[in-house]
Amino acid sequence: MPSSQPFRITLKNGEEVKVNDHVYCSPSWGVRDGTPYSIARIMEFLPAQGTPTFDRDGNRNEPITRVRLAWYYRPSDVSDRTVADCRLLLAAIYSEVCELSQLRAKCYVLHRDRISDLAGWKKRPDRFYFTRLFDPWLRKEFEVIPAVTVRNVPEHIREVLISRYEYIVAEREVVPDLTDDLRLCDTCEKWCPPAETLQCDRCKKFFHMECVNPPMLSKPSRGYGWTCAPCSRAHEEEVEGHEVRHVTPVAPKPKTNAPPARGRGRPRKDRVLAEKEENVEIKHFKMWPFRYFGLYTFAEDTLDPDDLIFPRAATRVGPKYQANVPPAPGVGDRPADIDERGGDATIEVLSLVNEMSPAEVESLEKHKQLLTRNDKLKCSVDWLTEVTFRLTEAWLNKRDFSTVSMRSPMRLQKWKKTETRYTDKDWSAEEIAAFEDAIQVHGAELRAVREEVGTRSMPEVVRFYGHWKNAKLAEENKRIRAARESGIDEKAGSTTREATPDDDDTSIVMEPPRNVSCGACRTRESEAWWKAPKGLPTSVLCDNCGLSWRKYADLNVRPIREENGSKSKTGDKREGTPLNGPQAKRAKTSSSQSTPPPVAPQLRCVACQRNGPIGKVLRCKQCQFRVHATACGVNPDPATIESWICDLCQNEKTLEASLNPDCLLCPRMRRDPKKKLIYPPPDSYLRACKPTEGQAWVHVICSVFIPEITFSDATRLRLVEGVSAIPQYRWQNNCTLCDREDGAVIQCSECPAEFHVSCAWKHGHKFGFEVQPVKHSRRETATTIDWKGNIGQLVPTVICKGHIGHKRQLYDICDTNDLGESCLQVYCRNYKQAPVAQTHGLLRKARRLDKILHANGDLSSAASVDSESTQSSADPHCYRCQTEFSPFFHEVTNTAQGEAKSWLCHKCHAETRKSYPVIIGIGAS
Repeated sequence: MPSSQPFRITLKNGEEVKVNDHVYCSPSWGVRDGTPYSIARIMEFLPAQGTPTFDRDGNRNEPITRVRLAWYYRPSDVSDRTVADCRLLLAAIYSEVCELSQLRAKCYVLHRDRISDLAGWKKRPDRFYFTRLFDPWLRKEFEVIPAVTVRNVPEHIREVLISRYEYIVAEREVVPDLTDDLRLCDTCEKWCPPAETLQCDRCKKFFHMECVNPPMLSKPSRGYGWTCAPCSRAHEEEVEGHEVRHVTPVAPKPKTNAPPARGRGRPRKDRVLAEKEENVEIKHFKMWPFRYFGLYTFAEDTLDPDDLIFPRAATRVGPKYQANVPPAPGVGDRPADIDERGGDATIEVLSLVNEMSPAEVESLEKHKQLLTRNDKLKCSVDWLTEVTFRLTEAWLNKRDFSTVSMRSPMRLQKWKKTETRYTDKDWSAEEIAAFEDAIQVHGAELRAVREEVGTRSMPEVVRFYGHWKNAKLAEENKRIRAARESGIDEKAGSTTREATPDDDDTSIVMEPPRNVSCGACRTRESEAWWKAPKGLPTSVLCDNCGLSWRKYADLNVRPIREENGSKSKTGDKREGTPLNGPQAKRAKTSSSQSTPPPVAPQLRCVACQRNGPIGKVLRCKQCQFRVHATACGVNPDPATIESWICDLCQNEKTLEASLNPDCLLCPRMRRDPKKKLIYPPPDSYLRACKPTEGQAWVHVICSVFIPEITFSDATRLRLVEGVSAIPQYRWQNNCTLCDREDGAVIQCSECPAEFHVSCAWKHGHKFGFEVQPVKHSRRETATTIDWKGNIGQLVPTVICKGHIGHKRQLYDICDTNDLGESCLQVYCRNYKQAPVAQTHGLLRKARRLDKILHANGDLSSAASVDSESTQSSADPHCYRCQTEFSPFFHEVTNTAQGEAKSWLCHKCHAETRKSYPVIIGIGAS
C-alpha cells in the first residue's frame, strides 16, 4: 500500500507541490502561441506511460514524468462576454494527463464562500476564486455551493454528501430549494423532492403530487397557484358567508448560502486568517470535490459510490423525441422475396476463426505469414482484416488456404456493384509534404487539411491521419527506449527533477532590439523582456505586463500616440485578450513591422464573413476587395494570386464593358459626382459584378437569385443573359425596404414581402440554398443534385432577418462540399448555364425578344381568321429560304398565298429590300 506521507515534487522555482495543490500549467511558448497560463489542480502524479503508479510492494514507480490535472477555465475561454475580474475562474469536472515539465508555479484557488476578505484575497499574487462550474460537454454553467448548506434532503443522503464532497453542483433555479429547510409531505410525512412537490398557496404546506386527492399528474403552469383541499374548502365557506378573507400567511425568508453583508470601509488585514484559508483541507472523493445534485438527479443514486458525478441534461426519451413506430407486421405479411434482417443473407461474415479447429487455425496462421514478407504490412490493420476475411471465405467454400492470394488490392463487397480497395493508395511524397504542412497550420482540423492536400477524399485524409499519428508516436517511443537503454533516464529518477526547463528560455527575449517599448504600457525600461501575444503594437512585454498576461490574462493596453505629437487622452483599462484591440492599431502595426508574414495568412471573405487562406480567399490588388474565389466565379492561377484584380478594376484598364458600374437589376443609385468614391464599395459583396451581353453590369448576388437570369459560362459567371426575359411584375412591384419601383424584386420564402436583392443583402437578410425533395413523377425531368448527402433540387432562398424560427436548412453561398466546390458554384453549373452548345448567343437573344413581342403584340387581327391564328401560334419560318432561325422575322404580305400573313428572315429581307432610311437605335416597325 502507498505510504500515508504526501508525495511532493519540487518545481524549478523551488516550490514544492503535492496532490490537490493548484498550479499554473502551460507548454512552451511555441506550442501555446502566446496564450496565458492555464490553471489546474493536481489530481495524481504518474510515471511514464505504460508503467503502473505503484509496484507490488506499494512503492511509487519512478521517475515521475506525468501528472493528471483537473482544469479550471477563465470566463473568456467559454464566452465572449467581458469579465472585469481577472481572478474569477470557472471550475470544471474535466481532467487530462500532461507532462510534468508543463508545471510552472504554484497558485491558490478557493470557493468564494471560503474567503472571508475577497478584496484582500485578490490583492495578493497568485490568488483566484470561483463560484460556478462550466461543463464543456453540455456547454452550460452551473452554481457551486458548499455541501453543508444543502438541507432539503433526507438526513442519510445529506450525511453521505457532506462526508464525501466539499461542494454540490446544481442549476441556479434549484439552489433555493436545496438550501431550504427539510420539506416533508403533510400527508405521508416523507421527504418531498422538488420535482414532485406541490406547495399550497394559502397554508404554504408541501404535498407529494400523488398524495393529494385526486392525484396531480403535473404541476400547475407558470403563473398559476394551487391550494390544498382544506384551504379550498375554507375559502369557499368564506366566500359563501361573506366573511373577510384572512391574510395569507407569509412564508419565512428562505435561507441562502450567500455570505453575510459586510459594512463599507477598509477590509481587515488578518494575515493569520488568510494563511489559514490557503491551507484549508478540502474533501475529495475519488479525486473530485464536486458532484452534481440538480434537476436530473435521483437522490438515492448518490448513495452509490460508483454513480456518475457529472452534470446531466434532460433525457431524450418519449414521444417528444422518438417517433411512434407501429408494430412490425407479422411473418405472414412479409414478402417472400425479402430476406429477414440479421440472417445469413443480409450480413457479411468477416471472420469465423472462432469456429475453426485448432489444426485449421494453425494452418491459417501459417499461410497468413506466407502471404507477404513485409513486416510493416503484417502489422497493418487493413491488411490483417482483409487476410482474415479472404481466408475465412476460402474455409467456408471448402477451398485450401493456399489458394488465397493478396496480390490484388480490390475486393467485391456485398451490396456493392463495383470492386473497391480494401486499403488506400500509397501517398506520394508531395501529398505527404502538403499534409504535414497543413497539419502545422491547421492542427487536427482535417477538413481544412483536405482542402490543402486537394487530391484525397475526406475518408482517406482521416485514415492517413491516424496512421501518420501512430508513426510519429512509434518514433517517439523508439527514442525513449533507446534513451533508457543507454542509461540517460537514471538521472531523471530523482523526485526533485526540474519541471520547467523550457518556458523561461523560450518566452524571454534574450536580445531585445534597440529603443524597444512594451506593447501594453509603452515603457522602455525593464529588467527582463517577454514575448508578447499577437495583435500588440510591439512584439515584447515588460516584466510587469508579461507577468500579468501569463498569470492573469490581463493587460492594460495604452493607446498609441498620434504622429503629430499631440498629447493623447489616457485610454480606459481594457480587460481580457489583446487580440481584440482596435482595428486601426493592428493596421499600423502590420504596416510598420518588417518581419515576414506568418506561414498561412488568413483573409476574411466579405460574403460569408469567414476567414480563409490566400488562394481560397482572393484580394484585389487595386481596391482590396476580398472574397472566396468560388463565390465570384474565379479559377485563380497559383502564380498570379497576389496580383489578382476584380472585374470592375480590370475593366477600368481594358474598357471592354461600360464604365458605369450600376447594376441593371437594382434601383439607380444617387451619388455625388464630386466625391470620388469607389462604387460599389470594396467592403461589401456587392462589389462582385459581372458584365452582361449588352456590356452593362449586374451584381453576382442579383444574377444568381433572380431565376430568369442565365450565364454563357456558368463556371466563371460571365456574360449575364436574360435581363430582357424578366417578367414585368418584377419591375413594377415596389421594394418593401427602399420603397422604389425601379429594379427587379424577388419574394421572401417565408412571407409575401418583396425586395430588391441588393436591398435584402444590405439589410442583413438570410441568403442561402435549400435542397428540396423532388416528387417521384418529376424526377426524370427535374435536375437533382447530391449536396452533403441530401438529394433533391437546389433552390435559392432569401428569408427576412425577422424570421428567426424558420425550419429551413439553408447552406451558405460559400459552403463547400468534399470536392471544394461552393454551393453557389454547384447551383449555377446545374441551373444557370445557358444552352450555348445548341444556339448562338445572338439567336438566344432574338428568341427572347420574340417572346416579348408575342406577349405584347396585338393579336386581335389574328383572332379573326382561324388560319392566321394557327399560323401565328406556330414558329415562323422564311417563305423564301424556308429557314426557322433568324435574329428577326419581317412580316410581309404574300400575294401568291391570297393576302395571307408570311414571314421573311432578316437575310432575305436585306437582299430583297430596296432603299430604306437608316435608323440608329432599336428597330422601329
